[in-house]
Amino acid sequence: MTETHADLLIEIGTEELPPGSLRRLAESLAEEMGARLEAAGVGGGARHVYATPRRLAVLIERVPLMQPDRRIERRGPALAAAFDADGRPTKAAEGFARSVGLAVDALERQETDKGAWLCAYLHEAGRATAALIPEMLETALGKLPIAKRMRWGAGEAEFVRPVHWVVLLLGEMLVEAEILGVKSGRVTRGHRAHRPEPLHVADPAAYAPLLESEGHVLPDFTCRRTAIRAQVEALAADLGGRAMLDEDLLDEVTALVEWPVAVAGSFEARFLDVPHEALITTMIDNQRYFPVIGADGRLMAHFITVANLESRDEDQVRIGNERVIRPRLHDAEFFWQQDRRQPLAARREALKGMVFQKQLGTLYDKSERLAVLAGAIASRLGADPAQGRRAGELAKCDLVTGMVFEFTELQGVMGRHYAQHDGEPAAVAQALADQYRPAHAGDDLPEGSIGQALALAEKLDTLVGIFAIGQRPSGTKDPFALRRSALGVVRILMERDLALDLRELLVLAAEGLAGQVDAAGAVEAVFDYVMERLTAYYAERDIPGDVVEAVLACRPTRLTDLDRRVQAVQAFRALPEAESLAAANKRIRNLLRQAGDDAGAAVAQAQLTEAAERALFEALTAAEAETAPLFERGDYGQALARLAGLRMPVDAFFDAVMVMAEDAGVRRNRIALLARLSELFLRVADISRLQSAG
Repeated sequence: MTETHADLLIEIGTEELPPGSLRRLAESLAEEMGARLEAAGVGGGARHVYATPRRLAVLIERVPLMQPDRRIERRGPALAAAFDADGRPTKAAEGFARSVGLAVDALERQETDKGAWLCAYLHEAGRATAALIPEMLETALGKLPIAKRMRWGAGEAEFVRPVHWVVLLLGEMLVEAEILGVKSGRVTRGHRAHRPEPLHVADPAAYAPLLESEGHVLPDFTCRRTAIRAQVEALAADLGGRAMLDEDLLDEVTALVEWPVAVAGSFEARFLDVPHEALITTMIDNQRYFPVIGADGRLMAHFITVANLESRDEDQVRIGNERVIRPRLHDAEFFWQQDRRQPLAARREALKGMVFQKQLGTLYDKSERLAVLAGAIASRLGADPAQGRRAGELAKCDLVTGMVFEFTELQGVMGRHYAQHDGEPAAVAQALADQYRPAHAGDDLPEGSIGQALALAEKLDTLVGIFAIGQRPSGTKDPFALRRSALGVVRILMERDLALDLRELLVLAAEGLAGQVDAAGAVEAVFDYVMERLTAYYAERDIPGDVVEAVLACRPTRLTDLDRRVQAVQAFRALPEAESLAAANKRIRNLLRQAGDDAGAAVAQAQLTEAAERALFEALTAAEAETAPLFERGDYGQALARLAGLRMPVDAFFDAVMVMAEDAGVRRNRIALLARLSELFLRVADISRLQSAG
C-alpha cells in the first residue's frame, strides 16, 4: 500500500543561541510551521519540539504527503458593473473572465444579501507537500520573535545566529531546499566535544534517539531540564543539604548545555559571615551556580554547577569553578566589611547628590518625603510613627554603599543588614527590605506595619510625583514601573486587610510633594489609575469585569471595603433574582436620568394610590430597616441577599404601574420611590452594570 502520510523533521543548526530566548524560538518555529501546514490542508498530528544551544528543531507526526484538491471561489465585479444597458459584457467582466481563464458566458452569478456578483468556481489540484515546505519554512523563520537579526559571511541571509546546517526530511525523503543560505540535508551534528563528527539521520523518528545515543545531546528541552534538576538535587543530598533550585536559573542552565553533568564545588566557610543574599546573588546571577541550603535552612559553603560535558578529570572542572567564584566572594566580603565602617544614617548626606527625577528632586528629597508619609501611615495603622519616619529617612541610604553599587538587586536587603548592624529597631530594619515589595507577580508582601507603611509610602510618592509632572505610562512605556507600583498598593491594602482610605493617602503624598511640584491635581488621576488595575487583579481570581465595574461605579475609597463589595456582588450575581433586579436597576437609572431634579424628591406615602406601588414602598421600607445594621458593619453579602427579596415587588411594580404618569405629582412621587430603591442598592454597587448571564 502506498503511504499517504509521513513524519516531518526540521532542524536548523546554528552557532550558540541566546539562552534567554531559546525555548521560545523553538516553540514559535513549531507553531508557525504547524499553522502553515494547517492552512495548506496538510496539518499533521503531534508536534515534538527540540531546542539546544546549537539547534532549533521540530518533528510533526503524520503529515499528509499530498495537498487535497480544492474548489476555489473567485468573485468578480457586481452584475451592475459587469454588463451594460444592452446586456453586453463590460471591460470589467471581460477582464475578470480572462483572469480566471474562462469565457464570460462560463461565469456564474452569485446572489448575496449585499447584491449580485459575477463569480467563477475553479478547480485547483493539490500539490505535493514536499514542494510546499521550503517556502513555508522560510516564511516561518522570518516570523520568529527575534529582537535583532544578524548576517554572516558574504550572503544576504539573516537569523538570530549564523546557520551551519539544515535537516529537512519528510519520512525518509530529503526535502531539497536552500534555507537561510544553507542547502538542506540529512546530516546533523552531535556535541562539540564528545561527537563533532556528522551524524546521518535516516528518518525523523530516528532523530532524537540518534542524538542522545551517539551524539551526546539531549535534544528535548524539558527532558534536559528534568535531568539537570535530578542531578543537582542528588548532589545536594550527598552534601547533606538541598539545592536552591531557582526556576529561571534552571531554564537558563538548560539552555546553555546539551549534555548536562552536575558538579559540586566548595568555598571557604569564612565567606558565610557575609550576608547570604550577597553570596546567593553572586552564585546565581554571576556564575549560574545552584546554592546549597543546609538542614538548618542556612547557606552551606557549597555550590553545584552544570558542565556541558563529561570530563575525564572531574576534579579539574570543580577546581576551575571554585577558582572562578573565589574573587567574587572576596569582593562581597570586602564590601560588607567596608560598608559597615560607616553607619547607614551617615550616608544620607550623599543622597543629596543623587537625582531621583529632575523635577522631583534628589533621593534625599524623596527620603524626606518618605519619612513624613511613612510616619503618617504608620500612625494610621496603630504603629509607632517615629519608627515609620526613621524607616523613611534610611530607606535609600544603602544605594550609596559599595555592596549595592556592585549588586544593585540587593537594594533594600542590604539596608536591612546594615540597619541591624547599626542597632536600629528591628521593625525599621525589616522595613528597609520590604519597601520594594511586592516586586513582581506572586512576590511576598510586607509583613509588619512599619514595612507596610514604608512600602505604601514609596509607591504612592512615586505615583503621585510622576503623574504630577505629566509622565504617566503610555502604551508599553513605563520607565518608573508605575503599573507595578499601583498593583503593589492594591495588593498591600487588600491582602493585608488594611482599612486605609486610598484617596486620603494620595492627598498626603501630594502634600509631601508641595516643595517640588503642585501635585494636588494629580490625586484623582492616580486614584483612577490604581482603580483601573482592579479589573485585571480580579480577573486572575475569576471575578468578571462587570462585577468590578458595578462596585467601582460607587467609587469606594477603602480597598478592603471595596473587596467586600466585590465578593458580595459576585455572590449576588449567582442568585436567581440577580438578572431581574439588574435589569430593573438599569431601567430605574434611565428613568432617573430623564426625571432630572424630580429624582431628589421625598416619597409622599399618601400619594401612593396603586397597590403595587404601596407594596413596593412597604417592602422597601422593611428592607431599609433590616439592611441598615448590615451596611453599618460592612456585611454587604447579607445585605444583598436580603435585597434579593425585593425582586417580586419590583417586578410587580413595573408590570402594574405607569411611572411616567401624566399627573406631575404622581410621576414625581413614583420617581422618588425608585430613586430611594436605587440608593439602597448603591450602598453596595451599581448592579445595573451587571451583564446578563446568557
